[in-house]
Amino acid sequence: MSDDALRLDQQLCFALYSASRAMIRAYQPLLEPLGITYPQYLVMLALWERDGVTVKSLGERLALDSGTLTPLLQRLEAQGVVRRQRSDEDERKVEIHLTSAGRQMRNKARSIPTALACRAGFDVEDKDALRKLGQLRETLRALEQTIERDREAIAEPAAATATAAPRAAKKRAAR
Repeated sequence: MSDDALRLDQQLCFALYSASRAMIRAYQPLLEPLGITYPQYLVMLALWERDGVTVKSLGERLALDSGTLTPLLQRLEAQGVVRRQRSDEDERKVEIHLTSAGRQMRNKARSIPTALACRAGFDVEDKDALRKLGQLRETLRALEQTIERDREAIAEPAAATATAAPRAAKKRAAR
């Protein structure tokens, strides 16, 4: 690698970070009429796909921990677009349900994906541009999956070592 490998502009992570921040800023004026933030929009998108999911499954779907997700859900509940309720089958589980206002919000949000694609420079009338947009989305998903697989592969031996160390210490102490 050259000395330039450590330049900020050469970092894939920084390009993704900057693009992500720009994308979120582009959403702000589109979401303002709905009275929701970008993370709340992601929650609503997931619930419009599948209503009545548990907090745990929603967190998994959005890659958010409960400490991040719970305040989002509380604010959406305060707005009257979702309601949280204990599961009938298992009271330890909390399910998230859309209210009628939450379902109506979906109709108001229908134009957002097209408006955002246009803001990102994609001509939604051009099939080639839409193909490129789809390719970009698939490339990013593949990158995420590759990184996650690699992270999990690295984490597994570390976890095994972490659990083995206390057992070894107990054996030594028992001698």
